[in-house]
Amino acid sequence: MKVAVVGATGLVGSKMLQVLAERNFPVTELIPVASEKSIGKEVEFRGKKYKVVSADDAIAAKPAVALFSAGGSTSLAQAPRFAEAGITVIDNSSAWRMDPTKKLVVPEINADALTREDKIIANPNCSTIQMVVALNPLHKKYNIKRVVVSTYQSVTGTGVKAVEQMMGERNKSVKGAKEEYPMAYTYEIDMNVIPQIDVFLDNGYTKEEMKMVNETKKIMRDENIRVTATTVRIPVMGGHSESVNIEFEKDFDLDEVRELLSHSPGVMVVDDPSNAQYPMPKDAHEKDEVFVGRLRRDESNPNTLNMWIVSDNLRKGAATNAVQIAEYLVAQQLL
Repeated sequence: MKVAVVGATGLVGSKMLQVLAERNFPVTELIPVASEKSIGKEVEFRGKKYKVVSADDAIAAKPAVALFSAGGSTSLAQAPRFAEAGITVIDNSSAWRMDPTKKLVVPEINADALTREDKIIANPNCSTIQMVVALNPLHKKYNIKRVVVSTYQSVTGTGVKAVEQMMGERNKSVKGAKEEYPMAYTYEIDMNVIPQIDVFLDNGYTKEEMKMVNETKKIMRDENIRVTATTVRIPVMGGHSESVNIEFEKDFDLDEVRELLSHSPGVMVVDDPSNAQYPMPKDAHEKDEVFVGRLRRDESNPNTLNMWIVSDNLRKGAATNAVQIAEYLVAQQLL
């Protein structure tokens, strides 16, 4: 089938091309789309070169599905145009996530909500995706009352400019290195931690933190789950990490929790503290699983579990989740 990738030259767009190829998605013709300045450039897919085209040209080519990763303003402007042409859009921006008329989908959890009429489907925030993949099987068994999450997020979540800033700062620290680099952040990121992701809102939380609060409830179809988040940018590449504290209505057995997670789709349990085995971003890099470890009771509160969650934010946190949505649509003949 014809597949468009909008934002094909960006970090996530490039990863979408990689994941489509790796997972053997049935692409008969690729239509890469990017901003005006990138039109005419070439991207490679399965050993073949494809020229970047405009959104107008992509719509005229009538792909079955369009994977969007070009920012919220582009999605707001272009996704409805693709949808009106009968093209199913899977959008990675925040533009449509909390729109009550649009589905917010993590395939392991709520793909069953999708129908042929869903022409704009929202891909959740990267930090939300990995958390809910681990939370969902536990919620089904023990009923989650409250979640307290602190994130440790990779610079790749910001984009190429942030990676260049961090590496530029790192190179500059080497004696004699003189290199110009962009500033994606207000502050230095290398050898530092920035407790702000996105802009601050009136309630003192950032947009990223409130995304986790609101998206979790929508994906898990339960407005009663209370969530509070602190999101932090750290100088790593490869994946996001999260410290998550979960209070349940029912008590749990730790061995049962491990067993439950071990048999949950998309989850890999790495939890052997006696041998210093636990998830780390470098181990999650270029993998699609959500890695869970450091499972232990919160001894300060009844029915409460602590765990550590790590996943590659460009893959399961973005590109892979979008491709998995497309795979579901194909399998269910919804395209």
